[in-house]
Amino acid sequence: MNFGIGEFYSLACALVWAVAVVLFKKSGDSISPFALNLFKNTLAALLLGVTVAVVSPALPAFTPLSLLLIAVSGLLGICFGDSCYLRALNTIGASRMAVAQTLFSPFVIVLSAIFLHERLHGLQWLGAALVLGGIVLVTWTDNAGPAAADAGRLRRGTALGVFSVLLMAIGIVMVKPQLAQHALLWVVWLRVVAGVAGLLAMVALRRNAAALRAEYRAVRHWPQIVAGSVAGTYLSMMLWLAGYKYTSASVAAVLNETAALFIVLFAVLFLRERVGPRQLAGVAVAMLGVGLMVLR
Repeated sequence: MNFGIGEFYSLACALVWAVAVVLFKKSGDSISPFALNLFKNTLAALLLGVTVAVVSPALPAFTPLSLLLIAVSGLLGICFGDSCYLRALNTIGASRMAVAQTLFSPFVIVLSAIFLHERLHGLQWLGAALVLGGIVLVTWTDNAGPAAADAGRLRRGTALGVFSVLLMAIGIVMVKPQLAQHALLWVVWLRVVAGVAGLLAMVALRRNAAALRAEYRAVRHWPQIVAGSVAGTYLSMMLWLAGYKYTSASVAAVLNETAALFIVLFAVLFLRERVGPRQLAGVAVAMLGVGLMVLR
């Protein structure tokens, strides 16, 4: 087994994101998804800008095409992908969205095979299947029957959720070659800046800046939101893209899925949520799959 630095970053990203989810959960419903998305990405852009200035101040030799690909990746993944994701989350609920999100790694695997010529080998295919199966076991709930939501609304919300995951997958596969060619911090920062620019453009088009300012003034849980934003965007974004820089996109995508397992663990420890035998079995199956995924 060869557990490389890329695999470490991908699993660390999943762990940090799970911490952020618990912090966001504790913040309650005091902020809307769009306002949270704009705040956390703006804060991350500012922190990343300071980090770049201190750690890597020399401007890399970006070509116009590289800058365009990084910007489009940020717009697809952060602006449109995250916005669609959060809207779908409100429509179909966390349990259905968690299952829909398991499509991220298959999308990345297929896109990486087409555009990056990556391949999973041997037992890695079995590992990918076990991780996805384990995630479904962990996140699937029985309280999502037909009476829980209007069927047409549910179909539209599910389609939007799948579309959001596809946008995220396209964005990460698009930026993967730039991670190999340029300094990691610069690519991460420019990608987040592009996403924030897209979100601000949406605010301008909707003309709801005053409503956003009023919403921010009414927020009651700033410590949890700020901590979650630092962990969930600033730290996890660097770890996320570092994983893609130092290992294949296919392996990184599957290892990122283990965030759901950490979320279950932290929900039990810190939110006092209960889990059943199926969830525990899902964790065991997914962990076995992770072991197979890091085999070379």
